[in-house]
Amino acid sequence: MHNVRVILRARSSVVLLALALTLTGCGDAPRKDVAKPIVTLPTGNVNVPAGVTLTRAGANLRFGEPAQVAYEPNPQRNTVLQLTVVSATKGSIADLNTYVLDDQTKASTPYYVRVRVKNVGDGDVGQTPIPLWAVSQDNTLIQASSFTNSFTQCPSTPLPTTFAPNAVLSTCLVYLVPNHGTMRGVSFRPLQAFEPIVWTGALTTPKQATKKNKKKS
Repeated sequence: MHNVRVILRARSSVVLLALALTLTGCGDAPRKDVAKPIVTLPTGNVNVPAGVTLTRAGANLRFGEPAQVAYEPNPQRNTVLQLTVVSATKGSIADLNTYVLDDQTKASTPYYVRVRVKNVGDGDVGQTPIPLWAVSQDNTLIQASSFTNSFTQCPSTPLPTTFAPNAVLSTCLVYLVPNHGTMRGVSFRPLQAFEPIVWTGALTTPKQATKKNKKKS
């Protein structure tokens, strides 16, 4: 696996925006997946409460459809999350014009993904990352970027300090697809050996402000 981290500075104050790209393989081109579809995803030490059914590995969902997954960010904490990718909007790199961008980041395309997370298990996973990745047109997995200030186009609120059973969070995730790339879906994939759960749907674009027609003299 290969990770790339980019630090951006705002013009008025120092602001960090972390961009981590996790590729399916190291080298010039992503490695093609060779794992065969597996019916169930691993649960590890996660207790699945009675009445909760996990979504099968390899499921293809549409935006707005929930998936229930075993989530174990570390050996000490785990639970079952209900994840819903609500919608996705294609942005413009000009949206980040208050940040000092390097050439690589300037060549990326931002996508704003609205998600809903509910804890339907019996553990507390507060202050852990939301386990969703953007999938680019070349099957590169892209981690959500993080901000130390409020990014108005897509307010990215992380899981709070406490995210106990029945807790719910609606938030927005920012994904920067490199090389003017295209996002083709959003993925949950706990391990490389397992087929991912993938959400797809229509991408929206922000409405452009229309100019008022000038009055004829």
